[in-house]
Amino acid sequence: MAGHSAFKNIMHKKGRKDAARAKMFAKFAREITVAAKQGMPDPAMNPRLRLAIATARAENMPKDNIERAIKKAQGGESDAYETIRYEGYASGGVAVIVEALTDNRNRTGGAVRAAFTKYGGNLGATGSVAHMFEHVGEIRFKPDAGSADAVLEAAIEAGAGDAASDDTGHLITCSFDSLGTVASTLEEKLGEPESVKAVWKPTLTAEVDEEGAERIMKLIAALEDDDDVQNVFANFEVSEEVLKKLTAA
Repeated sequence: MAGHSAFKNIMHKKGRKDAARAKMFAKFAREITVAAKQGMPDPAMNPRLRLAIATARAENMPKDNIERAIKKAQGGESDAYETIRYEGYASGGVAVIVEALTDNRNRTGGAVRAAFTKYGGNLGATGSVAHMFEHVGEIRFKPDAGSADAVLEAAIEAGAGDAASDDTGHLITCSFDSLGTVASTLEEKLGEPESVKAVWKPTLTAEVDEEGAERIMKLIAALEDDDDVQNVFANFEVSEEVLKKLTAA
């Protein structure tokens, strides 16, 4: 079982507390504001903004919050943020990619490095582990969006690369560059997606035991708790039995 993605799915199903949801919405708002500031405030003319809005909507971020984030950019109130990608290794040789959006490179870099060090990892140079991942878009729909054949047909027509269906729903994969367009096209045919994400999908994985998985999960949690960190991806594999044990309530 792919450790990180399964871990995230289980935590998602367990639900989020209000404080965690507020933090998540704040990160979405920051991305929307930066996207609107760097490009056009119209999502139809701005792929990055279109993707940011689709991601926020899929997580039930209120429409007012989204509009307020866009207006903040138009009003020139936003700080100067930059996108930074950190790469490194967790314990057991597990590769980790951290995406951040920050107005203080030194603060964010120091916090990310400290988290890696605390949990037995080490931060590397940009590009040191990215070759073990593929940067793609993932769009997830609930089971009632349609039959497997209908979803596959819609995915092909929208320009997606792959579609997989099971009892939990439908997962459509596309290139990173086309994610915003594909998501919008699919929404017209299948309804609102459950999630829209740009992800670093592992092409090479590292298997870890219970102790290693626990340490890696603590590292991921610490990184995601940082306000500047937008996303964390790791390429560890762990058995379903161990995963359930570590994510038990």
